[in-house]
Amino acid sequence: MAYLGYTRPVRTFDLAPIDLGFFTDAPISYRMDVHLPVAPAVAWGELTRQNTLDWCRVIRKIEFTSPAPYGVGTTRQAALGPGFVSLSEVFFDWNEDAEAGRYRNAFQVERSTVPGMKRFGELTEVQPAEVGCRLIWTFALELPSNAAPVTAFSAPTAAKVFRTVENDTIRHFATFTPRA
Repeated sequence: MAYLGYTRPVRTFDLAPIDLGFFTDAPISYRMDVHLPVAPAVAWGELTRQNTLDWCRVIRKIEFTSPAPYGVGTTRQAALGPGFVSLSEVFFDWNEDAEAGRYRNAFQVERSTVPGMKRFGELTEVQPAEVGCRLIWTFALELPSNAAPVTAFSAPTAAKVFRTVENDTIRHFATFTPRA
C-alpha cells in the first residue's frame, strides 16, 4: 500500500475498531481543552480542510482521500514526524450544528505503519465560548496487554508530542488570518 510521500511499498498493521466510549476508557489518552480567539465555524473550517494541521511541527501532511462534503465514512491519510509514521483513518462520527456553533467528529485509525498499536483514535469537538470558541481534542491509544513496558515508555513520549500539537494549534489560532 502506498502512503503519503512513500515511493516504495510500506508494511502496514491493522488496528481494531473503536467507538465514542473509547475516548473515555482508553488506557492512554491525552485531552486538550483550550479556548481559541475565533468563531466556532472558523475553527471547524480550519480543522476539517484539506491539508489541515499544516501548522503543527509533528505533522508532515494530512490528506482527505474522500471527496467533500465530509462526514461519516470519510477517509484520510496522515504522515507524522519526518514521515516514518503513516496512518489510514476513517471517520465514524461527524456532527455539524452550525446554528448552535457545535461541531464534532471522531476517527479511528484502521491501518498504521507502526507495529504494536491495538487501537488509536481522535475526537475533535468545537463549541461556542463567551469569546471565540472552545476546542476539546482527545487522542486515545491502546497497546496490546503484553506491551506494558512499551506503554510506560509511550505515555510520556506521546504526551510530549500532543503538547506540541496543542501549543502549535494555540499559536496558529492566536495569529489566524483566513486563507485567500
